[in-house]
Amino acid sequence: MSERPVFVRGGKTHVGTNSPMLAQDGEGPERAIVLADYSLEALTVTNARFADFVAATGYVTEAERFGWSAVFFNTPERLDAARRAGAGLSWWHRVEGATWNMPEGPGSDIEARMDHPVVQVSWADANAFATWVGGRLPNEAEWEHAARGGAHRQRFPWGDAEPTDETVFCNIWQGNFPTYNSEADGFLRTAPAMSFAPNALGLYNMAGNVWEWTRDPYRIRSNSRRAKARNEQALLHQEKVLKGGSFLCHISYCYRYRIAARMALSPDSATSNTGFRIAYDGHQN
Repeated sequence: MSERPVFVRGGKTHVGTNSPMLAQDGEGPERAIVLADYSLEALTVTNARFADFVAATGYVTEAERFGWSAVFFNTPERLDAARRAGAGLSWWHRVEGATWNMPEGPGSDIEARMDHPVVQVSWADANAFATWVGGRLPNEAEWEHAARGGAHRQRFPWGDAEPTDETVFCNIWQGNFPTYNSEADGFLRTAPAMSFAPNALGLYNMAGNVWEWTRDPYRIRSNSRRAKARNEQALLHQEKVLKGGSFLCHISYCYRYRIAARMALSPDSATSNTGFRIAYDGHQN
């Protein structure tokens, strides 16, 4: 498995879209920008690499320090229990002891998933790893530019063809969310970091699989009352932008595996569908 960064030529490009599907997330409007040259790793950081980092540094993740993290479960029993408890999103569960090496909590492990993206990592955890390897997190514009393969206008890393429950391009949900996943793509949770066809630059899984932290604070560029209220909340919680969607996304529920789509999380959050990849300034040999 190659960890070699892919060189990305900068220059005039854009971020966002003039045809937002989820305007409330701040997907638009499209903005012209100029990027410096940079490099982006072809793969999200894997469990194997994160294990090496922990072994070398003794790093303790925020989920380990907090003692719990958020895990997706969709069994009828868990969904019903969460609904009875008044959970807004009944498929997310607070699990004591869920960490990067026990992603679903005690009793789970990553032995068969060393080539999968590391999950249950916060923004601080991702930055700590990035510093260790001499890199950094990409900003939102760099992430989008790389996902498009340059200054192109396309909805997905592979073009504009829409994934369906039968036509598989990436690791997202197939079926009825959240109760039934046909696993047409072969995976219920994460897939190996090098799965499916790469985009034009050779980057894997820029759509689906796991959400990816960026370095940018979350902000909606709008003067509407709703946007101002959302921005105040994001600033209060120091929320960061995540890109790419995850294995839980479906057009009927979370249509955020499009390149322009985005999500926000507080930087201390860790979940079973959130990871990251590393960027570098300039050309890496």
